[in-house]
Amino acid sequence: MSHPFDILNPDLIMDAVESLGFQCDCRIFPLNSYENRVYRVGIEDQEPLIVKFYRPERWSIEQLQEEHDFCWELEEEELPVLAPLKVNGQSLHRFKGFTFTVFTLQGGHAPEFSQPDTLKALGRLVSRLHNVGRRQAYQHRPTLDVSSFGQSSVDFMLGSGLIPEVYLESYQSLTRDLLPALEQRFALTSASPLRVHGDCHVGNFLCRENLYYLVDFDDSRMSYAIQDLWMFLSGDAIQQQQQLEPLLEGYQTFADFNPQELQLIEPLRTLRILHYAAWLGRRQDDPAFQRYFPWFGTPQYWGEHILELREQYAALNEYPLVMP
Repeated sequence: MSHPFDILNPDLIMDAVESLGFQCDCRIFPLNSYENRVYRVGIEDQEPLIVKFYRPERWSIEQLQEEHDFCWELEEEELPVLAPLKVNGQSLHRFKGFTFTVFTLQGGHAPEFSQPDTLKALGRLVSRLHNVGRRQAYQHRPTLDVSSFGQSSVDFMLGSGLIPEVYLESYQSLTRDLLPALEQRFALTSASPLRVHGDCHVGNFLCRENLYYLVDFDDSRMSYAIQDLWMFLSGDAIQQQQQLEPLLEGYQTFADFNPQELQLIEPLRTLRILHYAAWLGRRQDDPAFQRYFPWFGTPQYWGEHILELREQYAALNEYPLVMP
């Protein structure tokens, strides 16, 4: 089965970049990206560019433009984010059926989330981002909620034929209880969604000269502030509570934090697990996914996935973390 990215060869990549007025030097290096396709492209007598080709039909032009506009808002406030470059007055470009954008090359290394000073610094960065995110709402990008990340993911998996028969009843029964429990947790939280980064895992931060850069706003949408904070926390409850202290100390340097949102950490973790499984299932026609995720869909995968969901269901009934 063919896939739209199959035709994205070096010649097309260079032709797309040169359509913007750059002169490629024929050096192309693919970077880790499964949802989109991202390359470092050498430019004659200039620094290389990072070129991102968006997955067709994932986001509309309006949704992509909102992401770029948000990045520029953050850049205007002098936040260290990697915003798209404007070429000839625009950042979204079309070439032979693809929408693409370009970025300057930004080097750096991943930060250590385990270090208190790092957590404090990243908390400050995220709070500044949220101060900008609260100024207005997305008009075209969706909200991260139980419907979009939970119910739609479960509906897809149940209709996909990917779940082995031996696990189908367990998955149906478990998610039938899990989704209402998630809805209940969100209903108990009196907080307002805002524009967030949406995917603050360690791979989306670059540390360079003691400055932390936030990259890849591809998953940005409306959600609660805690969505950009909970992924900094790892380990058992005691370890997460210890990590939370410097993280919120940094965050509250520039913004208030609603303690009610702490009860959303496990619900959001659960939604991410559900969404990730459906994301893999929806991308089975992409050869890159078949190559890099060969374990997806195996009986072992489904056994572990259902066990993980059961653990998350139990975690929903445990006491949440508390404000330091």
